[in-house]
Amino acid sequence: MQAAIRDPGELLRRLQLPPDLACSTAAKTFPVFAPLEYIARIVPGDRTDPLLLQVLPLPAETQSTEGFSADPLAEQDYTLAPGLLKKYAGRALLVTTGACAIHCRYCFRREFPYQQSGPPAWDESLARIAADSTIEEVLLSGGDPLTLTDPVLARLVQRLAEIPHVRRLRVHTRLPIVIPQRVNAEFLGWLTGSRLTPIVVVHANHPQEIDDPTAAALKRLRQAGVMLLNQTVLLRGVNDQAEPLIELSRRLIDAGTTPYYLHQLDRVRGTAHFETPPEVGQQLIAAMRAALPGYATPRFVQELPGEPNKTVLA
Repeated sequence: MQAAIRDPGELLRRLQLPPDLACSTAAKTFPVFAPLEYIARIVPGDRTDPLLLQVLPLPAETQSTEGFSADPLAEQDYTLAPGLLKKYAGRALLVTTGACAIHCRYCFRREFPYQQSGPPAWDESLARIAADSTIEEVLLSGGDPLTLTDPVLARLVQRLAEIPHVRRLRVHTRLPIVIPQRVNAEFLGWLTGSRLTPIVVVHANHPQEIDDPTAAALKRLRQAGVMLLNQTVLLRGVNDQAEPLIELSRRLIDAGTTPYYLHQLDRVRGTAHFETPPEVGQQLIAAMRAALPGYATPRFVQELPGEPNKTVLA
């Protein structure tokens, strides 16, 4: 991940765009980080490119908007141990690291207290999981768990597999989308090498993200026997039209990946410019159902604090 852009000015120079598009104040609050593999898919000179808009800090991020907060999902209310959350029955989420392969401007954990997470906190988290026999699925999240090394992750999975009541391992990651070469033999080895049923949830928002190397990486996961799902966030100006969402589903299905969720934006502060009304998502799902098989149409959902599951909007 060393080959990445960390300066908004450099990002705009590479893409032949004027320097005043970026907001330095927003970049100080939430730094720019975009790998070259991802930047290569952005069309130079296009200030409305849907991939650019996901990584470029804009002045709108500095505006205060009612209803948007640092922790819109009230995740701190569900903390069992540092970096361990239990929001829903039967599942626990381990925030493995604060590092990501890409800084998405709409990230709902952009203000998460990551200093409490990571390998030093795992002993306590694993003890809490072992003590709760209702937990049958553990989600590795972050940040992005795949920014950690394979030996570190292999040991973590081995320890999880030693807990008798844990049955499934779910990895939430954007790395196969933004740096597809991360899907290597060592990763597949620990992912599929334990007794736990492996599930990988990737995150793609636009068909432009699914180029040939990315599709090949997804197919490698599928061919290894991994259940492969995709989550998309509905973003104004990025994918709030039917055509890109329909094409995204087609490319995902061709790569062996089930379109799982279309998410209404989580209302973290600094992201209000991405929000669309729920009615837009409902109309988009109707258009997708008219054009695609049922298995290729995601559920449109919203996560609301305190609810026992995600709320299905369409």
